[in-house]
Amino acid sequence: MDMDRLCQTAGAKTAVPPEAPKRLHFIMPETYMNLSGDSVHEAATFFKIPAEKILVVHDELEIPLGFASFKFSGGLGGHNGLRSMKARFGTPDFWRLRIGIGRPNHADIAAWVLSDFTKEEFALLDTVFPLLAEVFADALLYGPDKLLPDWNKRKIV
Repeated sequence: MDMDRLCQTAGAKTAVPPEAPKRLHFIMPETYMNLSGDSVHEAATFFKIPAEKILVVHDELEIPLGFASFKFSGGLGGHNGLRSMKARFGTPDFWRLRIGIGRPNHADIAAWVLSDFTKEEFALLDTVFPLLAEVFADALLYGPDKLLPDWNKRKIV
């Protein structure tokens, strides 16, 4: 292990695995979600990051709440943020960490996506997000391709 690569975490030194990327960049676009590809593309261009090295974290209607999955490339599923990414990069070939929100039992998808979670859903998310944080960190350190076999629409809780 490369002991020169240490990170400070809450006052403790933690060794970074040697297979971890030398640099990571986190982008949280401050644009509308429908334009998020603009911010990501600008950062990727500046840092010379190809689309296939990008991991987008997003909500997913086609996966129930409490489930998540990794996916490389593929369709956009009507997700406007992914559509923006494809339009800016000219390809759908980027990684996605898809966090399930489930499909509503009515036709108003926009209202569903923009609505607040219920008290019960928030309680479930309190369990889901810490576990997803660990999976996200593993994806960044080891590559999402290493997690793909175990994370195909996996139930988290």
